[in-house]
Parts: sequence; C-alpha cells; structure tokens
Amino acid sequence: MSDTPPGAPEETATRIFVGHRELLFSIVYNMLGSVADTEDVLQETWLAWVPRSRSPTGGQIENPRAYLVRIAVNRALARQATISRRREEYVGPWLPEPLVTPPDGAPIAADAGDASEPAVRAESVSMALLVVLETLTPLERAVFVLNEVFGYAHTEIAGILDRSPSAIRQLAHRAREHVHARRPRYQADPRVRRQVTERFLAAVMGGDLNALMEVLAPEVTLWADGGGKARAAGLRPIHGRDKVARLIIGDSTRRPIRDLGVRIRSVNGDPSALLMSGDALFAVIVLDLTPDGGQVRGVYAVTNPDKLSHVG
Repeated sequence: MSDTPPGAPEETATRIFVGHRELLFSIVYNMLGSVADTEDVLQETWLAWVPRSRSPTGGQIENPRAYLVRIAVNRALARQATISRRREEYVGPWLPEPLVTPPDGAPIAADAGDASEPAVRAESVSMALLVVLETLTPLERAVFVLNEVFGYAHTEIAGILDRSPSAIRQLAHRAREHVHARRPRYQADPRVRRQVTERFLAAVMGGDLNALMEVLAPEVTLWADGGGKARAAGLRPIHGRDKVARLIIGDSTRRPIRDLGVRIRSVNGDPSALLMSGDALFAVIVLDLTPDGGQVRGVYAVTNPDKLSHVG
C-alpha cells in the first residue's frame, strides 16, 4: 500500500513536500555547503515532484520520503559541476555559508504553510566538518552525509544513488577514514564552547594580544572568506598562534567598525559571533575548539555579503 495521504492531488503534493522539506534542505545543504544552491535544488525537486505526484499513478508511490530524497540527492550531485567551476574563480578561501541553528538542538518549526519558504532550521554538521567534507569527492560526500549524519543504511543509499551496496560500502569506508583522520570525533560541552567564544571576543574587542594568545591553540588556523567583495584577512589561510593573533588584533585596531555590536548565535550547531555595524551584519565568526574545549584551533570568518544575506 501507498503511504500517500488522501486529499486533492494538488493539496496532497504540497503537504507531502512541505512535510519533508526540512529533511531535504538539511541533506542537500550538508552536501553542498551553500544555502542558495540548496534552495535551487529544492525548487528543482519540487518541480520534478509535482507532475509525478499528480499523475494517474502518483498515488502508487510507496514511499514519498525516499522518492523525494532520491530526487534531491541526485539533483545536488548534478549541481556539483557548476559549483566546482565557481570555486575555481573564487577570490580567497571558500567557506560554507553559515547557517543559524537553534542552540543545543532546540527546535524551531519551519513555516509549513508554503513550500516556497526557506527552511529555518537544518540538521547541520559543524563549519569545521563542512570544510573537511569539501575535500571528499561528491559521491563520497553524499554517502558520508546520508550514512554518518542521517543514519541511512548502505542498502538505502545504494537505491538512492543507483549503485551496488558493495560500492556504497567502499565509498563510505573511504569517506569515513578520510574525515576521521582530519576531524577526530569529539563533542565539547556547549557551555565551555560559549565561554571560550566569549573569551575570544573579549580579547579581540579589547585589543588584548596576550589574552588572545592564551585562548588560541598553537596550531590555530584562520580562514577568512570575503569572496573579493568584503575585507578579509588574506587570500590564503593563516597558520600559527602568533600570526593569527597579531593579524586579528592589528586588523581590529587599525580599522575599527563604528557602532560595533556582537550577537551570540548558534551557527552550524556551535556558539558563534554575529558582528554588527549598527543594524547591519558584516561578519560571522565561527570557532572550532581543541578536543578538550579549552582553546581555539580554527577561526572561520565569513564576510562575503552574498553569504550573509540569509543570516538573521
């Protein structure tokens, strides 16, 4: 039997899509790291879903969720070529678009009344892990996201990607080994993460080089993504505590921002700083902590206005 709910075809198609929209958004965003591209893929998925769901045999779709996930994942994979070409022309380091999420997993309901409304919450991996996922092949990333983040079995992923379960197991193994070698699993206490974030911000805002040196790990790396459209800390990642600290303090004292304000928000699941000039957002700062949670080992600064337009 089909699990498609009863009702007029138009209403049923919309209800099913809206009911799964947040899941689709989350999967595709974690595959692409771009909110704009995710929204485009969801629109393509909707346009592919509507005629199929309204066809005379539409009610025979046994599992609408699986059907929609398959469409969305494969549309996301097809978009990777376009994204790769854009990255080749990108100015400076490329970072995923920051996604504001509820603190500590608190739910925020998406607007279920309109399938065109963007999802306001996603099951998102951290900014640091998204950066590591950029080093995988598109297929490896799709398998990793479906298996490791969303818990899909290898046999389910095989059906989604139209590959054999053994091929999926090989892809999953390669992806897992690659990711865990660069990003060992750990979960710092949310309160500790917030405290370290506040210490970092206090040092930067106060221009206190010594305090900033204390909060940064010796192997810290700074990524600054301005996309050639906003000021950034350089065209390449900056490595090492001394270089990162002096660059941050020097930049904050040399070019102060008028009416600077800071809002602490959860971005990709981590306490992060939204830097405001008056009411205008001009940067999102996401920190990656050491396994013990005591110091910052990664600073991700997004200032490209195209990537901040959806952040509130």
